[in-house]
Amino acid sequence: MTDVTKWLASLEAALAGEDKAAVASLFLPTGLWRDFLAFDWTLATHEGGEAIAAFAAARGGATATHSWATSAAPSASEGFISFETAVGAGRGYVRLMDGKALSLFTMLADLRGHEFPVRGRRASGVVHDAQGRNWQDLIAAERSAMGTSEQPYVLVVGAGQAGLAIGATLRLLGVPHLLIDKHPRVGDQWRSRYKSLTLHDPVWYDHMPYLPFPDHWPVFTPKDKMGDWLELYAEAMELNVWCDTELLAARHDPATGAWTARVRRGGTEIELRPTQLVMALGNAGFPRVPQIEGQDRFKGAQYHSSAHSGGEGLAGKRVVVIGANNSAHDICADLVEHGAHATMVQRSSTHIVRQHTMTDVMLKQVYSQEAVDAGITTELADLINASVPIRLAEISARQAWAEIREAEAPFYARLEQAGFKLDFAEDGAGINGKYLRAASGYYIDVGASEMIADGRIALKSGTEISHLTETGVAFADGTHLEADIVVYATGFGSMEEWVARLIGEDVAMKIGKCWGYGSGYKGDPGPWEGELRNMWKPTAQEGLWFMGGNLAQVRFYCKVLGLQLKARHAGLV
Repeated sequence: MTDVTKWLASLEAALAGEDKAAVASLFLPTGLWRDFLAFDWTLATHEGGEAIAAFAAARGGATATHSWATSAAPSASEGFISFETAVGAGRGYVRLMDGKALSLFTMLADLRGHEFPVRGRRASGVVHDAQGRNWQDLIAAERSAMGTSEQPYVLVVGAGQAGLAIGATLRLLGVPHLLIDKHPRVGDQWRSRYKSLTLHDPVWYDHMPYLPFPDHWPVFTPKDKMGDWLELYAEAMELNVWCDTELLAARHDPATGAWTARVRRGGTEIELRPTQLVMALGNAGFPRVPQIEGQDRFKGAQYHSSAHSGGEGLAGKRVVVIGANNSAHDICADLVEHGAHATMVQRSSTHIVRQHTMTDVMLKQVYSQEAVDAGITTELADLINASVPIRLAEISARQAWAEIREAEAPFYARLEQAGFKLDFAEDGAGINGKYLRAASGYYIDVGASEMIADGRIALKSGTEISHLTETGVAFADGTHLEADIVVYATGFGSMEEWVARLIGEDVAMKIGKCWGYGSGYKGDPGPWEGELRNMWKPTAQEGLWFMGGNLAQVRFYCKVLGLQLKARHAGLV
């Protein structure tokens, strides 16, 4: 049996009969069932017959699925699927091999009675108000009341791309919300970054949810354009946002199930009492600067990469950039283009992926103009992307990167000849593995690699930093780099560190690490979990959630997290 329709009929019968053995028999021995909220109120992948049988036994009957269907052609071995559950509509994707499922992806797409008000369910826009207020009056009244006379059900900390995405979902689902952000304006996090920055991923991958970029949008978005779009987005989606507002501390009361969140808005401290707290601060919140002997003696300027505004005015200056990932490369290239003498200090090996490899090889099949022209919308592309369990994604990434390394061997050879230390992740999974495991250790090449290869960006690698002197950086091999400026492109604190600072060390210990999935590779200790830790799903701390990721991730997962929050607001969970 290779036909998706027949396979779904067998699955529906096995689930209805609560026959866990029959369900497991429909999968390969190494088959995977990835479920996002459709069968259980979390995100999980169940691997192998025993785990799949146990999952079917525990959740199959209660979920009460029916009306399984597919858009796949007759005799197709894979395709999109749809179904109904006791609480709402489901969607997904199945891949068959020799008549059995290699992978099944199921997700809750809508809550019955609380569906997303989009397309045919959109609001009329006509306002009938006993007080004679129009739409603008009602929005103004809500914004004035939220956080003062009325408490938000959800407090979202951070109004960057992640916070705005979950805020937009909460707005559509009718959940009282408030977003807070320390910057003066929405989008300032992007505007404040170094002048030459553009997004490294292409436009087809980077839409925000519900409001895609227009068709004339550039392939790679300049950072100020992104900041302005986010500000426009917050207004268009009618979000409740307090700027110039910082979370000082938050505590959860188990007795009431509510949080007490102390914030500073402008110069005034305010106490908020949300039921749910969403940390949308991302992995780029507070700078991480290494402690190096002699930092107090260095007479030049030294600062973290987040404080680097650009290379203008630095012509002739000797700048040492410590680090060799995205920010370090971008900053070095910017410095060279403005006439400065930049030296990159590479402390550990780095994975390099050329931008055209991202756009023309890795993403092209589902995120490209060709894919759009072939009928693959962003929504379908996201569903396809999510339908691949991490275990399968690792395998395909290793295969893809073996081919890429061979095809682009001359490029990588030039970098190595310049002394640059390369890696492709410990298991050869490339950026796919690096990003999901530790969100670091790579550079998407938009030009700096060629500058390293031809010597325009000087490189120091293969030795440790010993200390800073009054005039530069000394190394363990006895060499010394003269410097007018030292830039620390050394990353940012992690999301659980935010919890430790703002909520408490005890809560941070309870929830554990955020991001990574237990691969056992660098920066991602085991045991294997199969899904990103603590992201977009319930944590060990009641009422505490994490929202983050790149633009494609926040676009997809904001709906997954939003459905969980709506279900709790509506009393369904």
